[in-house]
Amino acid sequence: QVQLVESGGGSVQAGDSLRLSCAASTQTFSRYTMGWLRQAPGKEREFVAAIKWSGGNTYYSDSVKGRFTISRDNAKNSVYLQMNSLKPEDTAVYYCVANYFSSRIDASSFEYWGQGTQVTVSS
Repeated sequence: QVQLVESGGGSVQAGDSLRLSCAASTQTFSRYTMGWLRQAPGKEREFVAAIKWSGGNTYYSDSVKGRFTISRDNAKNSVYLQMNSLKPEDTAVYYCVANYFSSRIDASSFEYWGQGTQVTVSS
């Protein structure tokens, strides 16, 4: 069992940057594949990015590739999402998610979710 707490959301202008953070309450953080999902009003949950527990390989949706960067600090039990060149269509609630000892990164596979943090991008 792991608890995830996101921070760093807010309201910004198009073109601005934000950095989301997620702190995990576990002693085995390095064994979790971590990710970020988002959900905009009236839309389905969407995969944004993931970083695997083994090897640290990263994955991104086409809509954020080249603008967002996911990273992790196993010493701090934390995962981050650096979001640059934000667009109004990035507006959503962003969720930190985790999978224990798993290589799956599809949105439906994540076992643990944070409470979410709102990101609003205005034009």
